[in-house]
Amino acid sequence: MSGTLIKHKLTHTGEKPYCCDQCGKSFSESGRLKVHQRMHTGEKPYGCDQCGKKFGHSQHLKEHLRTHTGEKPFSCDQCERKFTQPQHLKSHMRTHTGEKLFVCDQCEKRFAHSQQLKAHLRIHTGEKPHICDQCEKKFAHSQHLKNHMRTHTGEKPYICGECGKNFARTGTLKVHQKSHAAGDVCTDLPPQQQFQNPQINLNSPK
Repeated sequence: MSGTLIKHKLTHTGEKPYCCDQCGKSFSESGRLKVHQRMHTGEKPYGCDQCGKKFGHSQHLKEHLRTHTGEKPFSCDQCERKFTQPQHLKSHMRTHTGEKLFVCDQCEKRFAHSQQLKAHLRIHTGEKPHICDQCEKKFAHSQHLKNHMRTHTGEKPYICGECGKNFARTGTLKVHQKSHAAGDVCTDLPPQQQFQNPQINLNSPK
């Protein structure tokens, strides 16, 4: 009996004769066991010729190469957004279906993505894995660390479209923008620019 036929028969029987001696996980093919074992050994034989990054599986290298080529072969049929990997498309589709598969076992809050659940769980555990290398302050989320780093760098990437003032955080910008909507004086500007209403100007002729 040929090896190909033997492999095919296993798809019907469900038999998985190849067992990992590290964790006990079983596989129907020796090749799949070999790929799996790289998780334990750390072996990464497939290297990217663009950036040198290495992978344990040829398919992972193939998917990675799309970050260099810009290829996005997986398209959403709802909004035409495109993705480099099928799992990213599958995850994106939940924004249309509203499906939330991942449930917190502490408070039963549901999430569409596993990473959202992982981040949420830190509320319960108190884990703060993201550490500032300037002052060693710790944060539960990477975005919070990124926002904090601006207190050290002075970066203010969010700009008010009305007066041009810069802010380090989107929340602070939104609060500031409400002052324009309410017609309040923007005291951070020179006196001649402080009023948003062109009808009211300190320097207008009497």
